[in-house]
Amino acid sequence: MDKSQNQDPLIYRRVLLTVDEDDNTSSERAFRYATTLAHDYDVTLGIVSVMESEDINIFDSLTPSKIQAKREHLHQVVDDYVKAAEQLGVKKVEPLVYEGGDVDDVILENVIPDFEPDLLVTGADTAFPHSKIAGAIGPRLAKKAPISVIVVR
Repeated sequence: MDKSQNQDPLIYRRVLLTVDEDDNTSSERAFRYATTLAHDYDVTLGIVSVMESEDINIFDSLTPSKIQAKREHLHQVVDDYVKAAEQLGVKKVEPLVYEGGDVDDVILENVIPDFEPDLLVTGADTAFPHSKIAGAIGPRLAKKAPISVIVVR
């Protein structure tokens, strides 16, 4: 490697934070890291959460008001994170809410191309005994994402 390349700073200008409204512990840790980075380097912070298809049971899917309530709840969760980031001094924060299949697929196929981040910050997923999904989303994103990923434990 060329010695001059080692001296070039690696700069992130757009940071994407994933928020799992079912896992406050890992989301809050990732939030702390992402907001510190966004504040200290004065970069844009996108805060995203995805309404998972697994979170909607067959009965809820037949009731539009229940789906709308889940959608509104998710928007409120993201808005709360945005307000908290702004209170911590982050100047450029964008709320992002998506719906669809698997969270990692939605983030990889839709959110990253739309938001165009340089860095993805995600939580390490707290293990829940009642969880239906095997494997954490953070490591799967780290393996598949076309950008740098930091998984915060």
